[in-house]
Amino acid sequence: MGRLFGTDGVRGLANADLTPSLALSLATSAARVLIQQALLRQSATGGGRAAESSPGEKFGETGVAALVRRPVAVVGRDPRASGEMLEAAVAAGLASAGVDVLLLGVVPTPAVAYLTGELSADLGVVISASHNSMPDNGIKIFAAGGVKLDDAVEDAIESDMEAEWKLPTGAGVGRITSAAASIEAYLDHLQACTPHPLAGLKVVVDCANGASFDTAPQAYRRAGAEVVVIAGHPDGLNINDGVGSTHLDHVRAAVLEHGADLGIAHDGDADRCLAIDAAGNEVDGDSILAILAVALNGRGKLADSTVVSTVMANIGFHQAMAEAGITVVTTGVGDRYVLEEMRSGGFSLGGEQSGHLVLAEQATTGDGLLTALHLMAEMAFTGKTLAELAARVFRFPQILINVKVRDKSAVASSDVVAESVLAAEQELGTLGRILLRPSGTEPLVRVMVEAATAEKARTVAERVADVVAHVTG
Repeated sequence: MGRLFGTDGVRGLANADLTPSLALSLATSAARVLIQQALLRQSATGGGRAAESSPGEKFGETGVAALVRRPVAVVGRDPRASGEMLEAAVAAGLASAGVDVLLLGVVPTPAVAYLTGELSADLGVVISASHNSMPDNGIKIFAAGGVKLDDAVEDAIESDMEAEWKLPTGAGVGRITSAAASIEAYLDHLQACTPHPLAGLKVVVDCANGASFDTAPQAYRRAGAEVVVIAGHPDGLNINDGVGSTHLDHVRAAVLEHGADLGIAHDGDADRCLAIDAAGNEVDGDSILAILAVALNGRGKLADSTVVSTVMANIGFHQAMAEAGITVVTTGVGDRYVLEEMRSGGFSLGGEQSGHLVLAEQATTGDGLLTALHLMAEMAFTGKTLAELAARVFRFPQILINVKVRDKSAVASSDVVAESVLAAEQELGTLGRILLRPSGTEPLVRVMVEAATAEKARTVAERVADVVAHVTG
């Protein structure tokens, strides 16, 4: 069996790949491993009982009892129908491991990350498949403080799922309670983090019929903006259904219809933010990242005048950052790699073209609401339109083709694909580039091409995509 964790938690078709039994087992093992880490921290600081075992080592009632207090987990989800089922399984798994569970209900992923730290929880769990279609679902896990797990901890959790151990009984079993009111603390946090009032701005927000349907409009109104909401009526089945950050036509139309200053589009769990300017033009994550980088650098708040981005960033983004005197550090695709680089380098801003941005002084993970508030605050502070701010980045035409494949590894090892990529690189020269990347969450290989013209980019991308498709039949 392959590795259970992908680039962003565990994800798959709900009740087929991601079943309640898997969710229960995953939650139980995550609790065991992360509680063991808490024991090790207590031992290192002189509190509680010494713990000599390593993360993932078996322990039962004595391990939980050794903590100064009973361990706590916060659990949130997006509104897709299968989330109710998986929430019950996750909560049961955590409680069976002796963890008290605080159910947040339907909340954005970044709210769970923030509240994991704010409520001093030992771990946080999000049940969401982000931008994926409704039949999928996923489980993301945060360690204490609301930080994503590193590979070693994920591996320890997977290994622990095969172990046998004694479950706590009696008073050792965890309790499950509602903590939906805690979302107010997250909203207060967002308001405190907004650098300038948004009075005078009119924004359309597309909530993707997802987790931000209530939170995002509240946050933007509290900051002073006039808010028009679309895709804000989730029914469990309509999440990401032709709306949200992967489908911008509706928010574009609403911006033009209402004469708004901009549109904001979130994905299903609201850790992403893309924008539309007043004329209906898309402002992607590269442009938003550039706007915030220049703003923070001008205020002396961009650590080492450096921003972290991924290999997907447009050539125009790199050119804009060079002109602004800002260094770009590049990572692989995935917010976890951006986060790892930010932590290791002490950087304060990073993000992806998809609109997944991290402002490290105010968040431990990507937060689409926080990103939108900073973007709108820069508009209000400077008096410039979004189009004027985004003009800093001249975007080279970029074509992205998602190729469905049965075996992503076969593509990576194919000499025919490698030859096709080499030929494309030689054809593009210094005025373009090509990148093949297997999706970490779906059976896809993404073919991305940038070129001096859209026609050239599409021609090259389609040719390579055809080769990729034929390799796996």
